Amino acid sequence: MALFDDDVTIVPPTRRRPSKRTVAGIWALVVALSLLLVLSFLPTSFVVQQPGPVYNTLGSVTDADGEDVPLIAVDGAESYPTSGTLDLLTVQVLGNRDRTPSWFELAMAWFDKSKAVVPIDSVFPEGQTAEERDAASTAMMVDSQAEAKAAALTELAYDVPSVLTVYAVQEGSAAEGALQEGDVIFSADGQAIADADALRAVIAVGQGAPLELVIERDGAEQQLTVTPEESTTDGETSWLLGVSLLHDYDFPIDVSIELNNVGGPSAGMMFALGIIDTLTPDDINGGQDVAGTGTITADGTVGAIGGIRQKLWGALDAGAEYFLAPESNCDEVVGHVPDGLQVFAVATLDDALDVMTALSDAGDLDALPTCTAG
Repeated sequence: MALFDDDVTIVPPTRRRPSKRTVAGIWALVVALSLLLVLSFLPTSFVVQQPGPVYNTLGSVTDADGEDVPLIAVDGAESYPTSGTLDLLTVQVLGNRDRTPSWFELAMAWFDKSKAVVPIDSVFPEGQTAEERDAASTAMMVDSQAEAKAAALTELAYDVPSVLTVYAVQEGSAAEGALQEGDVIFSADGQAIADADALRAVIAVGQGAPLELVIERDGAEQQLTVTPEESTTDGETSWLLGVSLLHDYDFPIDVSIELNNVGGPSAGMMFALGIIDTLTPDDINGGQDVAGTGTITADGTVGAIGGIRQKLWGALDAGAEYFLAPESNCDEVVGHVPDGLQVFAVATLDDALDVMTALSDAGDLDALPTCTAG
């Protein structure tokens, strides 16, 4: 049997030339990939915000010495065991002025509900150094902790007198050489000063005239004179001393908050709730897992924060079932609540405590305020 027939000629099939449409598609793909490659190396003017670490204010953290310590500790009053969580949320930023995310990274973040693409100037203002940004963030955290302690202890019926303290003096400012860090400001031009707004008002009235201050330094009262310097921003003139101020309080008990490498004011409300729970015999959260965010002032007012959508996802990932959102952030919350998370709108510390009461007493959670459209 012959396996091959010498009289048979095998003709290979004719190769079909690709159509013009196919060629055009291939070239379009090549061009797109080339552009993507080029764009991946081009600088951008955006950064990405994403959920950051979550901290339970009723739990523990690692301090600067590597020791495991309570996030909130009390000395001078009885404290009580707690259960469940009262989580504070943070936001991480991907990118900075030295290294911005690539266009590919921005595209990936754009389609991730837990992330946000924002202009770099909204996070890293032009002309502000990294050191200045860190210092401002640290100052806000220090002030936030003081306000949270004052709000919590006032809620628990403690008497908490307040004073206005110099936190930092800017180099080359009007106050340099006159005011010092730690100075307590009592009055300006004969008017008692209760807060920074009151001091700014006196300075504005003076229109650059020398300012007579009464302060306390190292336990001794002093009188000194500072002449504010003129500053113009966006066509508006103001008069500045060049100091960072914070409210300081004469606390009746010692409440310490240990939280390294976290700045800003947005943890204030959760600090306050954590302090109250630590000083309260019963679990104010009913042992539930609760997360939240919001600034706070000594009178219990809860204020808006940034990055709330990322914090919603951070709370869900941490296992929280309930979320306390500042009422003033509700427009950013509506339509962006992850499945499995119930959000309550709060405008004051009392509002937040109402939620805690409903959780601990198995109350009607649906009757509590939440964020609604409009």
